[in-house]
Amino acid sequence: MKAYLSLIKFAHTVFALPFALLAFFIGLKTLDIQINWLVFLYILLCMVFARSAAMAFNRYVDRHIDAKNKRTVIREIPSGVIKPLAALTMVIVMSAAFMVTAFLINPLCFYLSPLALLVILGYSYTKRFTWLCHFILGLGLGLAPVGAYIAVTGKFDFLPVMYGIMVMLWVSGFDILYALQDEEFDRQNGLHSVPARFGQEQAKKIAMTIHSLCAVMLFVITWYQSQLLPSFGILHWIGALGFAGLLFWQHRLVFKYNLEKINQAFFETNGIASICFGTAVIVDLLS
Repeated sequence: MKAYLSLIKFAHTVFALPFALLAFFIGLKTLDIQINWLVFLYILLCMVFARSAAMAFNRYVDRHIDAKNKRTVIREIPSGVIKPLAALTMVIVMSAAFMVTAFLINPLCFYLSPLALLVILGYSYTKRFTWLCHFILGLGLGLAPVGAYIAVTGKFDFLPVMYGIMVMLWVSGFDILYALQDEEFDRQNGLHSVPARFGQEQAKKIAMTIHSLCAVMLFVITWYQSQLLPSFGILHWIGALGFAGLLFWQHRLVFKYNLEKINQAFFETNGIASICFGTAVIVDLLS
């Protein structure tokens, strides 16, 4: 079990989950209805199933690449801890579970579930032909708030789409920073990424620009949401300021320490930012 949880990087679910949950509560507030705990459970399950399918597929597709990279050769499939067929089986089971759970939520979620799988699974192939792969990953995680809102309301709306764009920018930016580790390896093996295409210093500036746009988008969303739901209080603004601050803190870590603190910048900073912001918005909605 520990090996499979490591394979799918289960802890990374924390990146998108708070945004799915805040979209769930925004949907409740918009319709002025009580919490449907069954739908809440289904959203959690969809997040787990989709994330598990995406990560297992990424590890399966990249197994030969990972075996050549000193940084990734210790991963479960290259090291022989998990067999490729077992990982592929997991992908199929998790994808099917995701679609079944989407069916149980509402028809629109079910109809859109194959498209969601296409994005999150298809991402694994994109670095073979485009340096825009980071944005495809961002798009995959950006579907979380949109999907959660649809699960509650059964329809699209502008606000969750705005959140989705913001998440896409956030994830794209920190994935570019994370890809700095493999700049030379990607070049030598014909793989595409922003660092491999533009170099390390330019990649850092591109990531900073993307995160600056993300911060602007976040404050626009906060203002827009306060117009739709006047009951919003100061917690939402505090959460937005904290999130933006942590965005730039990770860039400070990368600029100051280069790759020495990349894991702290990637895992800790972004995880804390997501949890704190999501909690602030949800508490604000419920208070």
